[in-house]
Amino acid sequence: MKIADVRTVEVVAGFFADDQAAIRAGAEPDGFSYLGPPITPGFTAIRQVGEALSVLLFLDDGSIAYGDCAAVQYSGAGGRDEIFSAAAAAREIEEHLRPVLIGAELTSFREVAHAVDSTRGTTGHLLHTATRYGVTQAVLDAVAQSTRRTMAEVVRDEYSTAAELKPVPMFAQTGDDRYRNAEKMILKRVPILPHGLFNQLETKLGRHGELFEQYLTWLVDRIAELRVDEDYRPHLYFDTYGTIGLAFDQDVGAVADYLAALGRRAAPYQLTIEHPFDAGSRDAQVEVYTRLRAELRRRDSDVRIAVDEWCNTLEDIELFVKREAADVIHVKTPDLGGINNTIEALLLVRERGLVAYCGGTCNETDRSAQITAHLAMACGAGQVLAKPGMGVDEGLMIMGNEMARVSAIAAARPATGP
Repeated sequence: MKIADVRTVEVVAGFFADDQAAIRAGAEPDGFSYLGPPITPGFTAIRQVGEALSVLLFLDDGSIAYGDCAAVQYSGAGGRDEIFSAAAAAREIEEHLRPVLIGAELTSFREVAHAVDSTRGTTGHLLHTATRYGVTQAVLDAVAQSTRRTMAEVVRDEYSTAAELKPVPMFAQTGDDRYRNAEKMILKRVPILPHGLFNQLETKLGRHGELFEQYLTWLVDRIAELRVDEDYRPHLYFDTYGTIGLAFDQDVGAVADYLAALGRRAAPYQLTIEHPFDAGSRDAQVEVYTRLRAELRRRDSDVRIAVDEWCNTLEDIELFVKREAADVIHVKTPDLGGINNTIEALLLVRERGLVAYCGGTCNETDRSAQITAHLAMACGAGQVLAKPGMGVDEGLMIMGNEMARVSAIAAARPATGP
């Protein structure tokens, strides 16, 4: 089977694109928006509507495969590509990827995905990560349809992952509604929660981390009050966007003391902290995280450190894994470009015994979420983000239902494929 035609259509993303630098610098909230000018190049406002682009592949048997181009909420931060434009992506696809795709044989996802992911634009640079992300999703769907397999089965078979196709523990995020949304998660027995969105020092983390401590105490107590049985023991995972480092003047020892105390406060639950420092570059981030993990071990603390910013490409992930600079590697799917890179990253992290977190962003779409659910299952990820959106229920439904269906389909036929 071959690709006969390629079309694109602008669709709706699951959230907004936010200027992280402006928010972390103290931008004043104005209802759901923010006052003041943006800081990060490419933004026209501190918060602007997220864009997405659906890529439709018309196959020569009449089938239609599709995937969605989408970028992370905090585009342009931590070494990422600039804010995503659906119109610009449509032009990139028409000019540079249409010739690659038309007539392509759908016998190997890896081959076609590599061709897409390595295509360069008129400036000689790789196409926007979000563009490559969506197009390779559509390619995976096309190969799955042409071989009558689920997308998870295609990945499992082509990459010889030997993974059992079963649902992966989901990690949900509260957004700024961190109390009510956390209660939703507890009632729905979400395995990993609540993210928390502690992206501003003064109003969210607290100048000395005291607001975060208060919230953690409330969360531990609320789990005990709301859980329906003693078997529910969620992992607590927070994203702090470098604000902890700011609170303690980038002092690694002071941050380790603070995190160790948080770990004791979180008991009996495992605590993971994502992005406690922003060191300003990839190499600096590796060095700081390596030191921080060593300091936590010296304090006999089991608090885990997760890396996100400055760990955007497969090469970045290889470096963090090699240096053992984190316990949890957030494989942020839109940042890696082609989903072939996501697959290789998840397998690498899993092989090295670290937690392979198949993540992403609230600013994706239902389609990109469904497809990355297949990747998480096929690669045996340790956890997967419930996405898109910030409402909790929708992401849990989209991801959870897709994994349940795939698991049932795979269980109903031999593991060798079609």
